[in-house]
Amino acid sequence: MKEKNVHSNYTEEFKNRIIGFGADLVGIADIEPLKELRIDPPELLDPFTRAVSIAVKLPVAVFEQIVDRPTPIYKSVYTTANLILDEIAFRTAMALQNDGFHSLPIPASQVLDMENWYAAISHKAVARMAGLGWQGKNLLLITPQYGSRVRLATILTKAPLDVDGPVKNRCGDCTACQDACPSQAIKGVNTETHYKNRNEAMYFSRCVEKVTGEFAKIPEVGVPICGICIKVCPFGRKMHVKETDER
Repeated sequence: MKEKNVHSNYTEEFKNRIIGFGADLVGIADIEPLKELRIDPPELLDPFTRAVSIAVKLPVAVFEQIVDRPTPIYKSVYTTANLILDEIAFRTAMALQNDGFHSLPIPASQVLDMENWYAAISHKAVARMAGLGWQGKNLLLITPQYGSRVRLATILTKAPLDVDGPVKNRCGDCTACQDACPSQAIKGVNTETHYKNRNEAMYFSRCVEKVTGEFAKIPEVGVPICGICIKVCPFGRKMHVKETDER
């Protein structure tokens, strides 16, 4: 019991430190269930016992500029958020290392397999297992506080951190993302936990074709992003309503 209390105290202190670095959400996942994911390289997780998921929220107003395509301002915000996350992840890994725990930051937005669109590890899957939110019908992480208006990064570590559990899926019968998708890629299928594969939830190739074939070619955008399904999610819209009410 005493050892558990020590771990709990360290976990709480650790999370407060990461919030101090600039993260808006922090959660801890056990490594073992994550080994079922597609990992690159396959042995990436072997030296570690925990995965730390961090999220930063995005400005509410940037999504109100999006109508039927991403904007150059959204691209800039998206890029800046990834840079901030990479810095927080680096500082987190070094803080853990200074505490005596081997740790590795995984970049926020680094695609290693451009043909199949896979990174070293799925930040969304880690965040779900770390209790930051659930997997929405658009395959994105939906957080109760900010919807999908967040960016994510992961830190792998051997630190003795208490694990957070997954949270309940709250999408229900909502079809906002499906109705708004410009490529009609979202099937509208719900899941209690997570989808077995991308095509269970989406016509994934339609999404890829839209963001790479049209949106990435918009002047001053130049990257495969969208933002439309993120904008319309009711959990993200709560942020906009709150901001409006506070004016």
